[in-house]
Amino acid sequence: MPDTSYLAWPFFEDRHRRRAADLERFATSELSALANQAHDDDSVDATCREIVRRLGRTGMLEPCCVTVPDGAFDVRSLCLSRDVLARHEGLADFAFAMQGLGTGPISLFGTAAQRQAYLPPVTRGEKIAAFALSEPQAGSDVGAIVTTAKRDGDGYVINGTKTWISNGGIADHYVVFARTGSEPGAKGLSAFVVDADTPGLTVAARIRTIAPHPLATLAFHNCRIRARALLGVEGEGFKIAMSTLDRSRLAIAAQAVGIAQGAIDAALAYAAERRQFDSRVVDFQAIQFMLADMASQTEAARQLVYVACARVDDDDPNLPYWTSAAKLIAGDTAMRVTTDAVQIFGGYGYISDYPVERMMRDAKITQLYEGTQQVQRLVIARRLLARAGIGR
Repeated sequence: MPDTSYLAWPFFEDRHRRRAADLERFATSELSALANQAHDDDSVDATCREIVRRLGRTGMLEPCCVTVPDGAFDVRSLCLSRDVLARHEGLADFAFAMQGLGTGPISLFGTAAQRQAYLPPVTRGEKIAAFALSEPQAGSDVGAIVTTAKRDGDGYVINGTKTWISNGGIADHYVVFARTGSEPGAKGLSAFVVDADTPGLTVAARIRTIAPHPLATLAFHNCRIRARALLGVEGEGFKIAMSTLDRSRLAIAAQAVGIAQGAIDAALAYAAERRQFDSRVVDFQAIQFMLADMASQTEAARQLVYVACARVDDDDPNLPYWTSAAKLIAGDTAMRVTTDAVQIFGGYGYISDYPVERMMRDAKITQLYEGTQQVQRLVIARRLLARAGIGR
């Protein structure tokens, strides 16, 4: 049984504890068979669609989408969801997270009509959402985006390329960020909701990764959309992207904690069963020390994540500082802990029959996407300088 004593922390309310219990039941009943399917590039699309369908059918996607105009994200519910799902099955966590990322801008900035058109089907698991921000030369540097959306009559025409797009190729809609103004950098960006079947939008290439999931490069060639596809107003694209990512970045930290905890659980169970030199592996002091470090580091990361969640839900004005710090510490912890788990498994940890190999691959992306660890350090440092009154 997983240790859920942290749910007694004052950061959580009864609704959060119920949410965690519901997710545990869901993961045990709905994910056990899917977890045994091959996570390769040939089967991942179908598996991801099935996971989304099951998440929606059981109501597990509801924290992803805020459908009422005055609604607010419950970041603690989002993070608890990713924590639990990542501990059980990385692809389920991915499926949950992308439904939220692909609808977050609509929840935060969409009109009532946009919310009604896009959010309920995603919440029910009937439609799949995606977030199209990155470009070949614009990853962490959002201001370098060159995709354009030029006003033309009663709509816009989009031209450009997006890449590293999760759910690319299986999504029903994309939130696309493009340049509408002549202002330099991030000032001229706007956001649009683009249906996947819009003429001029094509999947240019699928991208293979060490931890397979739906990922693609999208091409826009004279892709015409209606004016009502605009989210917010022109020029708000950077604000929309950052408002969404500040919340989803914290959820990545929770994902990292879940991966780390899953690796600890697997390593502990294996070490208690495996025997070498007439002793259980877990009885060797060297292994106990490794497990102690893994548990301590994960516990510290978990506490930072949920302190940050409480800060965000309380509208702390220093939100980027907290989310970046949580992602930095949790992502690095997940990588260390999963690497140590593979070491405890020995040669068996290196083969795909055992879960820690997959966990180690899943952990790496938490140090890379939605801002690398180096970018998180820049954010933290700039906040510290500004607080001390010595910023630029």
